[in-house]
Amino acid sequence: MDIVIRGGHVIDGTGGAGRDADVWLRDSRIASIDARGTGAAAAHRVIDARGQVVAPGLIDIHTHSDFTLPLAPRAESKIRQGVTTEVVGNCGFSAAPALPGRAHVLAEYLASSAPGLPFSETTFAEYAARFPATSLNVILQVGHNTLRLMTAGMDDRPLSASELAQMERLLEEALVAGAWGLSSGLFTAPGAAAPPDEIHALARVLRRHDATYATHVRDEANHVFDAVREAIAVAEKTAVHVQIAHLKLSGLDNWGGAERLLAEIDGARQRGLAVDCDAYPYDTATNPLRNLLPRWVMEGGIAAMLERLARRDVRGRVRDEIARQGLTNFGRIPSWDVVRIAISPGLPQEAGRSLGDIARRRGADPLDTVCDVILADRGATRILITSMSEEDVRTITSTPWVLAGSDGNAIAPDGVTGQGKPHPRYYGTHARTLGQCVRELKWLTLPQAVAKVTGGAAAALGLGGRGLLREGYAADVVVFDPARIADRATYENPHQFAAGTSTVIVNGDVVIDGGDHTGALPGRVLRRQEHRVARRPVIESR
Repeated sequence: MDIVIRGGHVIDGTGGAGRDADVWLRDSRIASIDARGTGAAAAHRVIDARGQVVAPGLIDIHTHSDFTLPLAPRAESKIRQGVTTEVVGNCGFSAAPALPGRAHVLAEYLASSAPGLPFSETTFAEYAARFPATSLNVILQVGHNTLRLMTAGMDDRPLSASELAQMERLLEEALVAGAWGLSSGLFTAPGAAAPPDEIHALARVLRRHDATYATHVRDEANHVFDAVREAIAVAEKTAVHVQIAHLKLSGLDNWGGAERLLAEIDGARQRGLAVDCDAYPYDTATNPLRNLLPRWVMEGGIAAMLERLARRDVRGRVRDEIARQGLTNFGRIPSWDVVRIAISPGLPQEAGRSLGDIARRRGADPLDTVCDVILADRGATRILITSMSEEDVRTITSTPWVLAGSDGNAIAPDGVTGQGKPHPRYYGTHARTLGQCVRELKWLTLPQAVAKVTGGAAAALGLGGRGLLREGYAADVVVFDPARIADRATYENPHQFAAGTSTVIVNGDVVIDGGDHTGALPGRVLRRQEHRVARRPVIESR
């Protein structure tokens, strides 16, 4: 044997109770799981797991690490929590394809999400083939916003027949190249211009390839119920699997509706529809600052937006719409004090400060300050916004079949990914799920929490051979102390690694050893054709 993990408490990812056992690994696979001390084979390496939990490598089902892994391939903020597989290309955003003469358009569009990432003309196949070696496995998706941007720019209109055909062709090319599926971000331009029929047409392409659909729904605030029903309708009309991303109810007027929203999704699942959802255990979201403004502000692209926001009459119209309807996708907030700057490449000194505080310091109107910040940074500023109620977060997170996705990037405290004050979920979502949500908050049992981020995520994805501790499965394994695992990142000091994880193994190679990163980069791009299997139920709705 290559490795034996001795003396640990095995929680296998199914949601069932754990048991004391030794886990034997050979040739990048799990060779056997034996009652403690009964295995007779010798091993080149013995890992002492006494007093610790041995679990499948964790799966982060919703991330944007495609924008950071090429810059930080050690994936430290994730791998140190025990994450061994990330699903990227979410919310309609992907770094490919970038059609000839259009790479600069994509780079400008994604500037607030991918600072420092170089863009070049590429097909999705070329992009997938060149994706760098990293410390964890990666599942690629292609973004609907990216496809629409390449096809029709930022136009707020339905597509022509020829444009839709081009999007279908680009989607098919990505699927043939191994993309797991399509993601959408219908909350923002240009995806917001897509009517349901456009998504259904693309979903039928997905169905032909047994691919999946993940969606940042059209609205997570005042119209969240309609938006979730729109997502469920995709599963109903096209029979593709639908993953509803970072489920939430944003805005003061929408707090308290979590149980009813979950009932909508659970009802679809009970009818046999392939629908799952994920969430992160925090009451604060993050987004480009420009996305908080009315959607028409972005029509025509970044240059057109900047020209508009310099005009007093446009600012007056924006102010009036926000007063009536709240912020786009986030609803009504008590004040701009709950919106703080996370990362602003052009205004790094403002990181961590609220827009309300900046406005008071400048002696300016808050909305004028928002517009001035967007102008100064050409739309690249990213913010944190506390827009959810703790009770809704508890209701959603404590539901066993709701999966855990960080909606965050794999980053590190140093280098280009260490800038600003990003959301602590980048460093802590999975550690918080396994730690505080189990021990202090008592929202979940430990087997339930493990299942959310292992077997449940694999089942939703249809990911074969991973997500469970079973003989023959890939040797993606984490060893952690259930009494110590915790997120340490805070909003004031987010660049802090999680605590409590001692060993992380990816494809049989030790990446975290005694809590330290070995420098190993054994991760693989998991292409759909090679790794997707029929969905298997692991966590039942009831």
